[in-house]
Amino acid sequence: MKKTSLKSWVKSGAPGVWMSAGAVSIAVIMTIGLLAVIAVRGLGHFWPADVISAQYDVPGQVKHVLVGELVQSEQVPRARLKGAGLPVPDQGTEFMTRDLFKIGNRDINPSDFSWIVGEWLTEQSKPAELMTIERREWGNFYGYLVNVKENGKIVAEGEAAWPQLQQRIERVQKISDELDGLEKTEIGAINHGIERLRLQARKLELNGKLDAEAQADMAAERAEYDARYTEIESRLDALHADFNRDSLTARDANGKEVEISLGKVVHAYQPNAMGVGTKLGFYFKKLWEFLSDDPREANTEGGIFPAIFGTVMMTLIMAVIVTPFGVLAAVYLREYARQGPVTRLIRIAVNNLAGVPAIVYGVFGLGFFVYVLGGSIDRLFFPESLPTPTFGTPGLMWASLTLALLAVPVVIVATEEGLARIPLTLREGSLALGATKAETLWKIVLPMASPAMMTGLILAVARAAGEVAPLMLVGVVKLAPSLPVDGNYPYLHLDQKIMHLGFHIYDVGFQSPNVEAARPLVYATALLLVLVIALLNLSAVTIRNRLREKYKALDS
Repeated sequence: MKKTSLKSWVKSGAPGVWMSAGAVSIAVIMTIGLLAVIAVRGLGHFWPADVISAQYDVPGQVKHVLVGELVQSEQVPRARLKGAGLPVPDQGTEFMTRDLFKIGNRDINPSDFSWIVGEWLTEQSKPAELMTIERREWGNFYGYLVNVKENGKIVAEGEAAWPQLQQRIERVQKISDELDGLEKTEIGAINHGIERLRLQARKLELNGKLDAEAQADMAAERAEYDARYTEIESRLDALHADFNRDSLTARDANGKEVEISLGKVVHAYQPNAMGVGTKLGFYFKKLWEFLSDDPREANTEGGIFPAIFGTVMMTLIMAVIVTPFGVLAAVYLREYARQGPVTRLIRIAVNNLAGVPAIVYGVFGLGFFVYVLGGSIDRLFFPESLPTPTFGTPGLMWASLTLALLAVPVVIVATEEGLARIPLTLREGSLALGATKAETLWKIVLPMASPAMMTGLILAVARAAGEVAPLMLVGVVKLAPSLPVDGNYPYLHLDQKIMHLGFHIYDVGFQSPNVEAARPLVYATALLLVLVIALLNLSAVTIRNRLREKYKALDS
């Protein structure tokens, strides 16, 4: 009886259901766990960690004071430390503690991260007056504030120095924002205008129309740009003088004093004296800076806004390109092409294209889009710029087209499946009522297949937004702080190179000169890339669900 019931249970398919459910559950748990690890290690980087001061007593060496943030702690075999050349005694426990400290002060120390033996740390404390100075260059500085200076003269010291320092850092930040606005917006517009005049003169020269009148008009316009630049330059000189006016004197843990210009300081804070509420406010401020600022220090400090903007812009342009091409190809194959060996061969080719390695698309994009198509566009429409290429060099347009080519098989297959699911009776009913085949396709078939089109677009975005290999060849670079959208005609600069979150992760994780400083940013950027792709997909899913509800009645 039990054997019969077991056989019937197996034949019912229940074991397969349970196995599938278990596999899905394991996959979901692993995915959530991976995202949790990335989130903890990435988002924890922005928390203002306490600064520890301790005596570091290495056997046989002179004691010295160590100040820094504890980044990582692990247990390692005693023999391993001894094999690394450390004076570890033979007796004792089998394992010892090894701590990674961020000691900063790169202008004093050879490296701002150091591995130390935890058992050799004594007299650990967290003095409230210890400060962390986040700098635009040379990383963090850990020490004590001695005084604040203005034009080399001391204006505050002792307890009065800290509030004075905060006021002057806030003032310097406002000047920095004003400088960025002048340099990126106003000077950028002037440089764009001067370059436009140069190209206009070259074009007239090539066409034999560069007469005296044209030269005089361009000279007058150039004189206006020069006058505007002279005025802005005087404002820049005054702002730079104010920017570098103030400085601070800091003392490290071993008594060495260093003078730091406030123009190089981003933040100065005392983490050991901060409460939980203050730390939370500082944490969200740092998180916003990460999302909205430009990168600095070889991409290991600052923000990643250009990479976010470049990723979203390129993905949106890719979606605009891939959707009509993929849909038209699917409509032709399903609705118009004669179903025979040639059509089957095309479908096989489309399915095979989905399995081609991404780097192959990058090589094709570089060879065809950039050199052949871009070079032809330059010769036909931008001869005045040659030999400097306009579109004959990697840029936003070619990166988007390469991704569109990579994603178009997914859209074709998904759209074809959607078209195949539409009942033949709907087509026949429309034709019977006097509609043409084109009207039936446009008003009945395509609207009902739109959820499938959106499914193809979702899959295309999910694949294309995370690609890195082809983008390295067709338009994505390590650093491009200037956005491809600005106030200068034609406003969207498709020829401009961009940054991308995927390539930024590769660059920071594998090309950074400071691996330990870059590691938290790799996690934070990876989490952000997942969130950006999820947001794009959720937007497409929302549109698909609305379309599905809209045409559900027709389908039933």
